[in-house]
Amino acid sequence: MKPVLQIALDFVVLNRAVKLAEEAVEGGADWLEAGTPLIKSEGLDAVRELRRRFPDKTIIADMKIMDAGRIESESAAKAGANIVGVLGVSSDATIKECIEAGRNYGFEVIVDMIGVSDVATRAKQVEEFGANYIGIHIAIDEQMEGVAPFDKLRQVAKAVSIPIAIAGGINSETVVDAIDAGASIIVVGGAITKSPDAKSATADIKRAMETHQKVETKYFKRVTGDDIRKVLLDVSTANISDVMHRARELEGIKAIKPDLKAVGKAITVRTYPGDWSKPVLAIDEAQEGDVIVIDAQGKGPAVWGEQATRSCIQKKLAGVVINGGIRDVAEIRKLNFPAFSKLIMPAAGEPRGWGEIGVPIKIGDVEVRTGDWVIGDDDGVMIIPQEIAVEMANRAMSWKEKENREIKEIEEGSTLGKVSEVIRWEKH
Repeated sequence: MKPVLQIALDFVVLNRAVKLAEEAVEGGADWLEAGTPLIKSEGLDAVRELRRRFPDKTIIADMKIMDAGRIESESAAKAGANIVGVLGVSSDATIKECIEAGRNYGFEVIVDMIGVSDVATRAKQVEEFGANYIGIHIAIDEQMEGVAPFDKLRQVAKAVSIPIAIAGGINSETVVDAIDAGASIIVVGGAITKSPDAKSATADIKRAMETHQKVETKYFKRVTGDDIRKVLLDVSTANISDVMHRARELEGIKAIKPDLKAVGKAITVRTYPGDWSKPVLAIDEAQEGDVIVIDAQGKGPAVWGEQATRSCIQKKLAGVVINGGIRDVAEIRKLNFPAFSKLIMPAAGEPRGWGEIGVPIKIGDVEVRTGDWVIGDDDGVMIIPQEIAVEMANRAMSWKEKENREIKEIEEGSTLGKVSEVIRWEKH
């Protein structure tokens, strides 16, 4: 089977999905998928509208059927779907019912392997049942942890002879790897649906498929531990708060100078108001790229100034965050060093030597440990626990990509209310 490009329309608003589909078709999309979020939000009217708008396109209904195989698959087909999706983790009986219904009503069935532990064995089983396609699908939540789909794809490609669809973080760079690993159906979601220019994004992926040459992209990549800093430099503290379920910033702590960003792993300091001994000693213990986070109980006198800042610059540290007082701010601003503090004052304290370095501290309701990630910008300072740093960095980038698309739609004449259909989604 010649590789085809399928667009996963994972929206919750139908008119946005249709607008995106029109752009993608102009860019060369072959198949259109009514994504699960779209079907759950809009029902099978989403499939009906896609069939009406694109009568010559193959339409996939990503139903993720788990039970009642016949009635659910038939309903999707009657709404206009050419291909209907059932989950591989559902019972044999449910999968067989979908396949039999497809034979009777003239639609095809794809079995989605999301959540299946032994994908090769299950793929072989459902092929014997009569499935038309196998779907290798890395869940969005797994993508955010840096999981890639290609190992599973290779296993299945060796086990079955029917066409295989691959979904999960595919972009214009990885699409070549997907084809090489055995995919015939390239399912792309965010790399197109979150792009401000969906037509060009689609064309880039089609070109990569046809020429077998990767096309470089800035966005729509998911990272592992080594690349966290690069991603966090590109997203905002607002993005991070959103993906951490509206997590709060370090209360009351603001940037000393606008337009400077601090990103790095924390080295924590607990000290007493005005005691600048441990904050200064922490500079010598910190590693390149670290951010010193000081808890001075939110009170003065100052525990930080120009000379400490110059020392950080010498050590190539990424910033300082102070729950307490800072001084010499005119000089620090000239140095363009990212500094964040609760208080600004002229008076400094004394180096008494109280406190500790590297111990957990708490600023407001937020705990900070050495090794946690610190992100500071004009909106404030956010902390990402080290255990979930990869996931939250990827989720923040995904959120930014989503907003890039929404901003483009607003610039073209829409509004936030129309893009989000906010009235429809208000809590009742």
